[in-house]
Amino acid sequence: MENFVFQCCTKIIFGKNTEENVGKEAANYGKNILLHYGGGSIKKYGLYDKIIKSLKEQDLNITELGGVQ
Repeated sequence: MENFVFQCCTKIIFGKNTEENVGKEAANYGKNILLHYGGGSIKKYGLYDKIIKSLKEQDLNITELGGVQ
């Protein structure tokens, strides 16, 4: 067996309007963001716009991967 390191640190932030702080949280980890989402519900319910706004307020570089199934 070869040596390896596996680290799984998931942070869940739950609550009303917490999506508005996603940019501040993400900025703690770097400047480049991969925004990965599925169908249309993120846009249909307005979550997409709030997340993009929060990320842009922190001057983060956003790469999108949408339509994932």
